[in-house]
Amino acid sequence: MSIPPITEDRVRAALDTVMDPELGRSLVAAGMIHHIRVDGGHVHFTLELTTPACPLRNALRAAAEEAVRALPGVESVTIEMAARVRRTHATDALLPGVRNIIAVASGKGGVGKSTVAANLAVALAQHGVQVGLLDLDIYGPSIPLLFNVTEQPEYDADRQKLHPVTRHSVQLMSLGMLLDDNKPVIWRGPMVAGAVQQLLRDVDWGELDYLVVDLPPGTGDAPLSLAQLVPLTGVVIVTTAQDAALTIATKSLHMFQTMQVPILGIIENMSTFVCPNCRQETQVFGHPGAAEHAAHQLDVPFLGRIPLDADVVVAGDQGTPTVVSTPSSPSAEAFKSIAQQIAAQASIQAVRQEKECQ
Repeated sequence: MSIPPITEDRVRAALDTVMDPELGRSLVAAGMIHHIRVDGGHVHFTLELTTPACPLRNALRAAAEEAVRALPGVESVTIEMAARVRRTHATDALLPGVRNIIAVASGKGGVGKSTVAANLAVALAQHGVQVGLLDLDIYGPSIPLLFNVTEQPEYDADRQKLHPVTRHSVQLMSLGMLLDDNKPVIWRGPMVAGAVQQLLRDVDWGELDYLVVDLPPGTGDAPLSLAQLVPLTGVVIVTTAQDAALTIATKSLHMFQTMQVPILGIIENMSTFVCPNCRQETQVFGHPGAAEHAAHQLDVPFLGRIPLDADVVVAGDQGTPTVVSTPSSPSAEAFKSIAQQIAAQASIQAVRQEKECQ
């Protein structure tokens, strides 16, 4: 019995059996297979991931190679890996070059939301994607401190646009860069809404794969304005395991759900303190795992836990995110893992949008 020749159609059919478990579609259906070439028994193709930060990169590559190698007559498989961040919404008038807008929120202050947003933005940028970080914590902007930004953004008078300040390959903008550090912001709601719109409209963000937005705690004017002004890819909720923090975080989550904003997931920050000497874990806020339990009850993804680490505080005070200053620390590894999970959730939203448009 002769072996049928290897063809592009047979290779594509084999790859159509390989599922991306996060997207719920085959590699072919998700548009991730390109440039199939067959040279006798040698097969070449490109596997294009939906983000360079894909946490399943190695698993998908291995599964694709195994599926093609199973075809009779295949002698070798060469896979070229590529990545293209998908857009989760139609081109937006305020932010035409931004593919994904990811809000980082919390129900209350003191849970480390801004530190989380800063480290997640840098962790995403370390994958080679274009990332911006917008500080919308109008009353207490901390992003300039976390990145040691002391200069003001440059202003392009011809285009009437502000240029973000760049640190660690992340484009930064904050009201804290524009106002006197020593003067409090005493604004009513309409002024806050106006500031949000200006920080979106009057900044030259250019082409970004991800714009991470650090929101003020609670459910006030800034989060409401953001959700009304631009199409959000989704929101990430930061909390501790403390009962009060979880209860208020749940209210914030429900607010975004009411506004039909996808919930990308919940992060449990300052989960446990790990002694640097004996490595024993100490429960500081509530019970570790409480946020994961809440996520399951609310039917939203749980993105991960970040340990309480003194180095994170020191790094923030020095203006260098811990994913840069101590990249191998448990906290930095947690930030990097969670950044990958967020990128994956953004890809899921993009594929859902594609399905709805078909």
